[in-house]
Amino acid sequence: MQIILLERIEKLGHIGDVVTVKDGYARNFLLPNKKALRANEANRKVFEAQRADIEKRNAEAKAAAEAQSGDVEGKSVVLIRAASNAGHLYGSVSVRDIADGLNADGAKVTKAMIVLERPIKSIGIYDVRVALHPEVSVTVKVNVARSPDEAELQAQGVNVSEALFDNAVGGFTEAYDPNAEPGEIPAELLEGEAEAE
Repeated sequence: MQIILLERIEKLGHIGDVVTVKDGYARNFLLPNKKALRANEANRKVFEAQRADIEKRNAEAKAAAEAQSGDVEGKSVVLIRAASNAGHLYGSVSVRDIADGLNADGAKVTKAMIVLERPIKSIGIYDVRVALHPEVSVTVKVNVARSPDEAELQAQGVNVSEALFDNAVGGFTEAYDPNAEPGEIPAELLEGEAEAE
C-alpha cells in the first residue's frame, strides 16, 4: 500500500514522502495513529494544503524533545533482579522496568520511547536508547545487578560474574594414598587417635 508520511519514521522516510509499506503495517499502525495518509489524489491535496502546519507542529515537538533530552541524557538506572550464579536473570528486563526507573528519577518518558536492541537477560551495564522524538534520541545506562552492593561494583567497572569465579575457594579435598586398600584407615589418622588417648 502506498502512503504519505505525516511524520518522520525511522527506516521508512521523512514528512511528505510517499512510500510503499505492507498493508497490515499501514492499516494497523500508521493510519490509526495518524502517522500517515493513504496515497490518493484527494489526500495529496489535503496534505499539500496542510504541509506548512504539519511541519510547524513537528518543529515544535522536536524543540520540546530537545529541551527534555537534558533531563534524560546520561541518566543511570539501577535494577535489582534475581539471577543465577552465572549471572543469567530469572526472566528479563522489560522496557516498562526501564521507563519506571527513569520516571522515578525525574525523567518523563513512556515505554514506547525506550528502544531495546535485544532483550536484557543477564546482569551487567547496558546502554539503552531513548527516542524522545523521531529525530531526537539520547542514551541512558541500565545497571542490572543482584544487589545494591553488586550494582555499585559494576558501576566502578568490576565484572562481578568473573570476580565471583576468580574468588571461589575450592571445597574439601581428601588426601589420596594410591597404595591404600579400600576401607583402610590412613596411618596419620591412627597415630592422631593414639596420641589423643
